[in-house]
Amino acid sequence: MNIKVLGISTSPRPDGNSDSLLRQALAGAESAKALVEYISLIDLKIGPCIECNSCYTTGECRIEDDYQGLLQMMLDADRLIFATPIFFMNVCAQAKALIDRGQCLWAQKYVLKKQLFPGERDRRAMVIAVGGSKSTKMFDCVRLTMKTYFDSLQMHYVCNLFVNKVEDPGRIENHPFAMTEAFRLGSELTAAEAPPPEQPLDVRLT
Repeated sequence: MNIKVLGISTSPRPDGNSDSLLRQALAGAESAKALVEYISLIDLKIGPCIECNSCYTTGECRIEDDYQGLLQMMLDADRLIFATPIFFMNVCAQAKALIDRGQCLWAQKYVLKKQLFPGERDRRAMVIAVGGSKSTKMFDCVRLTMKTYFDSLQMHYVCNLFVNKVEDPGRIENHPFAMTEAFRLGSELTAAEAPPPEQPLDVRLT
């Protein structure tokens, strides 16, 4: 049975640096015989959470837009590769809107005490994040945000590809290692058979 890998590009810029790395990671996954699917949030309408708390009762988000379809794709996936540029030391606004809509997942798990799946599934996730800053502290913020999100999705957070000091459009394609590492990590994420690590492993490139 082929592994299903979903790549979500949250960049507001078509063909941005994080988006290019995501496409390479998906190519790596495909080389490992995965069934891959690419989604860009700029093609979807996903509004922010309005904190109505109806999900505390139903476990579902009552806002009707493209979120429900994307959520089902995330639940169907065996692997998730989440790519974001970094704005103000964290994920971009489009990524954060998607993550915040996951309040319904949090409500199912922690308020309603329900599991997303009837049995244990080997679901694993990877993050790609690209920032223009010289500082690497931004990656700590991304890590914490994504850990909480993946916990709600019942996915093991296994690795990161973090790249700093890259900002101009297309610059990532000239990076000596980033594209190669994205391909490698996408392939390894798909083919992994060993138990997932206790903490996500970082690949940090400058």
